[in-house]
Amino acid sequence: MSNTVFNYLDFKPTIEEGVFISPGAFIIGRVTLKKHSNIWFNCVLRGDVNEIIVGENTNVQDLSMLHVTAKDALIIGNNISIGHSVTLHGCTINDSCLIGMQALILDGAVIGHSSLVAAGSLVTPGKKFPPFSLIKGRPAVVERPLKPEEIDTITNHYKSYVGYKDLYLTDKNFNESLKKYLHPDS
Repeated sequence: MSNTVFNYLDFKPTIEEGVFISPGAFIIGRVTLKKHSNIWFNCVLRGDVNEIIVGENTNVQDLSMLHVTAKDALIIGNNISIGHSVTLHGCTINDSCLIGMQALILDGAVIGHSSLVAAGSLVTPGKKFPPFSLIKGRPAVVERPLKPEEIDTITNHYKSYVGYKDLYLTDKNFNESLKKYLHPDS
């Protein structure tokens, strides 16, 4: 997996124990991946002009793009699911959120803990949302507070991806294929 992790200037990604990085993902510069986080196929996490922190047990699903601004770091809390093809740019996502597929969350925005950003939503720069919110639209607004059963589903969604990550890390067939991919002449 080392061919997916790159230093930038004097900045080297920090990868804690139990992390899974899929082939084709790029982890560049000031990126910290906390314990048991998982970054899926063809994601880009580019921490060049500021830092990106991905919390424990958090998953960043296929084709997502994470970047920063000189002013705004990208801070992603613990136990979060970031859906396929999401763009996060210099924002803060607090613990236990679910970010729907193709959502776009921009500079300085803050998503309160245990919230759901609906698929395809656009969170404009500087917008701040309270905890336990259903956030949706283009531009995104709070549609309503989440119901207790929705909160339970959202705050536990990450667990399936921790399981998937563990399967990929231990699957002998996948790991043999990965070795051939990384070292085709061996």
